[in-house]
Amino acid sequence: MAREDAIDAAAKGGQGPAVKPQGMLIAAVVAMAAFMEVLDISIANVALNYIAGGLGASQDEATWVLTSYLVTNAVVLPVSGWLSTLMGRKRFFLVCIIGFSIASAMCGFAPTLSILIVARALQGMVGGGLQPIAQAILADAFPPERRGVAFGIFGMAVVFAPAIGPTLGGWITYNYDWRWIFFLNVPIGIILAILIQQLVKDPPAFTADRERRIAKGISIDYIGFGLLALGLGFLQVMLDRGQQDDWFNSSFIATCAIISAISVVAFVIWEWTSDDPIVDLKLLKTPSFAISNVFMFILGFALFGTTATIPQFVQTLLHYTPVDAGLVISPGGFAIMLMMPIVGRLVGVIDPRYMIAFGFAVSGAALWHMTGFDTQVSYWTVALARIYQTIGIAFLFIPISTVSYVGIPPEKNTNASALVNLMRNLGGSVGISIMQALVTRRTATHQSYLVESATYANPAYTDRLASLQQKFEALGQAPIDANRSALGVMAQQLVGPQAQMLAYIDVFLFVCTLLVIVIPFVFFIKKPQGGGGPVAAH
Repeated sequence: MAREDAIDAAAKGGQGPAVKPQGMLIAAVVAMAAFMEVLDISIANVALNYIAGGLGASQDEATWVLTSYLVTNAVVLPVSGWLSTLMGRKRFFLVCIIGFSIASAMCGFAPTLSILIVARALQGMVGGGLQPIAQAILADAFPPERRGVAFGIFGMAVVFAPAIGPTLGGWITYNYDWRWIFFLNVPIGIILAILIQQLVKDPPAFTADRERRIAKGISIDYIGFGLLALGLGFLQVMLDRGQQDDWFNSSFIATCAIISAISVVAFVIWEWTSDDPIVDLKLLKTPSFAISNVFMFILGFALFGTTATIPQFVQTLLHYTPVDAGLVISPGGFAIMLMMPIVGRLVGVIDPRYMIAFGFAVSGAALWHMTGFDTQVSYWTVALARIYQTIGIAFLFIPISTVSYVGIPPEKNTNASALVNLMRNLGGSVGISIMQALVTRRTATHQSYLVESATYANPAYTDRLASLQQKFEALGQAPIDANRSALGVMAQQLVGPQAQMLAYIDVFLFVCTLLVIVIPFVFFIKKPQGGGGPVAAH
């Protein structure tokens, strides 16, 4: 009865039971654990040159420091629900935090690249459970009408981390040593483990379900896990290495794609028919949950893809340093930190479907604005556009996360969280890979178009060529030499900045179009009862 009264209060006035201070502390602690794990995905990116130099390796070899982490992280993330049932949610979360801290120390002390890659793989594996378990703990610690606040804190962590990661990593590497980007996790992990031990308890519904399943006997689904490891592992390798190896022109990438596709299809069939699946795919039969997963994939695609593309743009065309490139996107991270608590409170009052549609529209408008960039664009023009985009992201992350739990039983929260976080991470990997590929291929396409227009039949071309030739002649060059110099400058301008700039505009337009197209599908989600947030979650 008390629960129904709280729901009615939330539906009528947006005011449910007050969140206890201990609940807010739990939210802060578990969000910090997720922040630490997400940060390590991006913090090492700008340090690769220093890692390669310090360990006597090539740049190509050093990229496996990133790939090894992503592969093991992707494999463990979706099975974290099953692992938490096996071990207990709190115990599994503690194992992940402590293991992540130990693996981070191993990375910092690694004497060779091979040992560093193994340590990074271990770090990704034990860290894979931090995000979904953290979100599941929040879903349990807060009533449905107050989950927006909890997910707001969690969202600040997982969205701000990749924004600040390159800047923080560059600053630490430049001022100290690349090893400190890993050592940083150790004291934080120790403090978090102590706090989790004191604050977090497994909820009764989860404990009862776990005991019931253990009594029946939990079998280890070796086939399911093997298919999952092959499918996601080879998919992540393909996405991470595809552009570098020229995609399907490489037999290695083509082989990865075939193995991944076959394994994923086999995994879905196997798990769907299994009595005790390692990943509960049948949760996708709940329409709101299935659609929320698609939206979370698109959110990851747009957020992480542009988080990688914008720094690449300013470094390539505006000649920013890695630290300065990180500073371009950092204001967006601070903006989303300010917006998340506001959106967290609004989600209990406003229909989350309208908020999701608004978020897609704002983010799409920001990317449309970015199509107006040129090679002379200022720092603040780029930074403000990023802030504009992240405000839209704030209106996506919390409502999508909240709606995804509508209709999901409490004992399934960890399984649901694992799938939602997997879709966001996969969306990010796919977004980064596609955007990088588009930049490369559209640059080549625009270069061809520009070269075709560079003929003496084009008045603009001849006028520009004549102007440049006059400048070189004024510097004392003979007419024939001045003409050659002018032709060289024209070729450089066509092959380089102009073609690349047009390619980045194409990328921004592509992502903008994707975000706008999905807006009508937001209303395929069933309207939450009570008018406001997801008050009928269970």
